[in-house]
Amino acid sequence: MTIPQHIAIIMDGNGRWAKQRGLPRTAGHKKGAETLKKILKYAREKGVSVVTLFAFSSENWNRPKEEVDTLMDLFRSYLKNDVQALIKQGIRISFIGNRQKFASDIKEQMDKIEAETKNLTAFHVVLALSYGARDDIVLAVQKITERVQQGILLPADITGKMISDSLSTAGIVEPDLVIRTSGEERISNFLLWELAYAELYFTPVYWPDFNELEFDKALASYQKRQRRFGGLDPVK
Repeated sequence: MTIPQHIAIIMDGNGRWAKQRGLPRTAGHKKGAETLKKILKYAREKGVSVVTLFAFSSENWNRPKEEVDTLMDLFRSYLKNDVQALIKQGIRISFIGNRQKFASDIKEQMDKIEAETKNLTAFHVVLALSYGARDDIVLAVQKITERVQQGILLPADITGKMISDSLSTAGIVEPDLVIRTSGEERISNFLLWELAYAELYFTPVYWPDFNELEFDKALASYQKRQRRFGGLDPVK
């Protein structure tokens, strides 16, 4: 049975889950946080090595202030409580995205957690917060351009690996499988460079209702696929 080494998840549908139940959107986010704990535990048990979670996009800052404030409080709670539990299990935590808009206490926690866990190897959780793939690629190109301007590098020397090494995901194996919940079938500016050859799995299930059984369905779909990476099917 082939288990993807790296799974990326777009956790979508918290607001719609809440609306169906006549609850505020914030209730959906809280329920979604509970789902996250279960799925991370189950993914690790299944033998997955890395899980990247699209938790908050760069565009999400435009949502109503009350919702954003609730999400920030959830992040604080998650960083203080749940992440500490993960660290005790030898799990590495990384963050990708623009941290500038976060409150200073959240940024300090993120920096501290990354420093504490950088050498842990049991499992790797990557949280995409205030993240946008296009912005990440632009920053990578700017870093490389600076080296060209300094005469360190020639334009002809620029390679795909060089771009990969300049992204916020540098050093992390590219995702094998992407799961998006809620029925939406798009990538939404998530890991655009890194998903070049990833398998995509879309489910109508809202994130708060996504459970171990639904995770197994995604794995089963992945295991039926023939990954060719741009080549041809092997001769049978």
